[in-house]
Amino acid sequence: MPQKLIIRFSEPEDLPFMVTIYNQAIRSKTATGDIEEFSVGNRQGWLQQFDSDSFPLYVAELEGKVVGYCGLTPYRKGRKAMQSVAEISYYIDYSYHKQGIATSLIKHVLNDCKRIGKKNLLAILLEINQPSIALLKKFGFQQWGFFPGIVEIDGKILNHVVYGLKV
Repeated sequence: MPQKLIIRFSEPEDLPFMVTIYNQAIRSKTATGDIEEFSVGNRQGWLQQFDSDSFPLYVAELEGKVVGYCGLTPYRKGRKAMQSVAEISYYIDYSYHKQGIATSLIKHVLNDCKRIGKKNLLAILLEINQPSIALLKKFGFQQWGFFPGIVEIDGKILNHVVYGLKV
């Protein structure tokens, strides 16, 4: 973990940084199923879905700059029987990859799961995103689901996978 890394709940003023980071992931064509970049304006609603007491959005800040973020969102929103399950998503500024930031974020989230009542985490990702899969496996996530050939990006047919962890 970088020495001065701070992990905290997101604030509205973090949104431009998170949009920039997410747009990097879109351009990579390996880290998300979104294919069109977002503006800050069209991500306002997305930001409002997070709640620090149930489905938090955390940012990683290094020397005053947001360099990554990790959010928990409901799995099958509105279904009470699944309220202890959350989908975990994380994105790191590409200039800061391989510096332990994603590891620090995931560790922080796992430590916070008891407080927010989460017992199971799901990561839903493209199978070609091997760096993320390796990171999840490091924390004990296992493949719980496989959807063959259901994603199409630039004419490439890709598999979607679900990795899960009982917290």
